[in-house]
Amino acid sequence: MTWHLDKTDLKLIDLLSQKGRMRRNELAEEVGLSIPSVSERLEKLERREVIKGYTVIIDEKKLGYDIISFITINVESSKHYQSLIKHIQHEDEVLECYSITGSGSHLVKAMTQNTASLEKLLARIQAWPGVIGTQTSLVLSTTKHASNIKAEKAFKDIEKIRFEESTVNK
Repeated sequence: MTWHLDKTDLKLIDLLSQKGRMRRNELAEEVGLSIPSVSERLEKLERREVIKGYTVIIDEKKLGYDIISFITINVESSKHYQSLIKHIQHEDEVLECYSITGSGSHLVKAMTQNTASLEKLLARIQAWPGVIGTQTSLVLSTTKHASNIKAEKAFKDIEKIRFEESTVNK
């Protein structure tokens, strides 16, 4: 069975991306639907994991986290992949991890309180099995930070996005 994302679904996604605490009556007014219709659409989007969750945006500096870094990790071979992923999952200071092409095998975004805590994180990473080196870049300032794409703009040229039910959770 096929299901679709239409322009209304995309608008709901965009509205929630901008203001995650928007009430359903506000969403309904913005998209021109009843509150029950909006609720039903949101439940479908959640059930099908188009919307995976709702979160809070925190000012990390106010919690004492001053250093944002990007760490390129060089791993000896792919046989260490699962071990690396397991170690990454246990590092609270690691915010994101990507498997990449080019220099290195993984790119990590980390947030630490200071350079001393960054140095300790790097020492732990460099001690993991198979890690043969790291390269670290520190963020001086952030000029843009977006957590989601603009769904409505990304799909402006199509009426509906089709998904096969077998490829998503119901």
